Amino acid sequence: MSARLRVVAIADADSFVKWSASLLSGVDGIRRHLLIVSTPLTVSREQERTALAGTGFTDAEVTRLSFDEVRGWLAGHQPDAVVLAGRGAFVRLIGGQIDRLERRPVVVGGLPGMSIPAQRGALEYRRHCDLVVLHSHRERRAFAELGTRIGVDVPLGLATLPYARSSLVERAAPASFVEREARGETLSRSQTRPDSRVLAQRMTVRTEERAETLRPPATDLVFASQAMVPVERHERAAIAEILVRAAEANPRRRVVVKLRSRRGEAETHLERDAYADLFASRPANLVFSYQPMVVALERAEGLVTVSSTAAIEALAAGVPVIALDTFGVRKSLLNTVFIGSGLLGSGEEVVRRQFRHPHPGWMWENYFHPASESGWWSDVEKLIAQRRAGTLAPRPVPQPRAGALHAAWHRKSVLGSTDRSLAGAVALAVGTPLVRGILSRRRAATDTWSETGTDYTLEPAPHVDSLRR
Repeated sequence: MSARLRVVAIADADSFVKWSASLLSGVDGIRRHLLIVSTPLTVSREQERTALAGTGFTDAEVTRLSFDEVRGWLAGHQPDAVVLAGRGAFVRLIGGQIDRLERRPVVVGGLPGMSIPAQRGALEYRRHCDLVVLHSHRERRAFAELGTRIGVDVPLGLATLPYARSSLVERAAPASFVEREARGETLSRSQTRPDSRVLAQRMTVRTEERAETLRPPATDLVFASQAMVPVERHERAAIAEILVRAAEANPRRRVVVKLRSRRGEAETHLERDAYADLFASRPANLVFSYQPMVVALERAEGLVTVSSTAAIEALAAGVPVIALDTFGVRKSLLNTVFIGSGLLGSGEEVVRRQFRHPHPGWMWENYFHPASESGWWSDVEKLIAQRRAGTLAPRPVPQPRAGALHAAWHRKSVLGSTDRSLAGAVALAVGTPLVRGILSRRRAATDTWSETGTDYTLEPAPHVDSLRR
């Protein structure tokens, strides 16, 4: 396409702002923009600066606006494609506004980090998208299997996880594969999978190069906190205790608790027991940090998490990881993705700082495929061409099953206090108990959350995480 395409990301919460801006920053030659929509989850100005660090987005490329202003803005600017970056209900609500446009852009959905297990709601809420972007071969396979189970057919595109973009990804691709692909040769799956010995050698080189160039010395133990994992207070308190012990074991080296929000700020998921409140006392070398993860990793000797996507960001930067398995390995902890990675470790190993790099055989399936395999943007360009030719079949947002009351509840549940309509207030009061009952029945129907042989789930998440705050 000769003309520069105009692509707009629409987001609200911190992780989705970071993901969508980072995703678009990897596409050359486009006119990009970011709309931040006002909801109870919307990033603060400080969170916005942190989320956009390293993306190259300027103030002129970011617009904050209310939900009711979205359709008018899109009608006036007529983007070629939009990236809907928010939780499922937000994506569906914005999708309904896009359906009302006279000139409908290509609609791209996606998830902001590791998405194993593939969850039913994640796909159901994005079934109207022309393309859903995922970040690993394993994720694509899981969501394809999930779609077959629930009867949802959505095109799935593969992207490099934006935070994992580094020379490590390209180093992981054997040169012979890249050269043969460039010549247009058809390769089998076994041929396209990078050789494990090559991966190991190139990861070692990358780590050694990083150690030589880092200033100041990389001595921090960085803990990537998560709002929902683990969810129980006693489990989160146990992690706090492990971090205190790690700090006391090495008084000259910092333990950095990397937090996502300050008091009064929202996150994508509701955090009920914030780590900042779980330390009755802490050593002087245990500190809290709100800086961008990319900055925190510059001084990181290693990273610790339960299942944060920060693990992939760290590995891409050559920083070894411990994926904490103190509470087990199961879908509800979102850490089954690390099975076979060699990254799982105990609290005692955290205290001893026994960080590790992943087994090379795990990498190709899980986020470290060669960038040349990430064809999501090529998929978008083809969709735009189809739309211009009038051959792209419409994928409208499904109408609410319970009519206007259901639609009002949906809007109110996403927009919270910014929706001041009487219909929204009534729908919320009537609909919330009904929705809780429906979710409870669905959880009791089957139990794919406890299955060990699949990478997807069919029921709602075990723990309720309301959009409202």
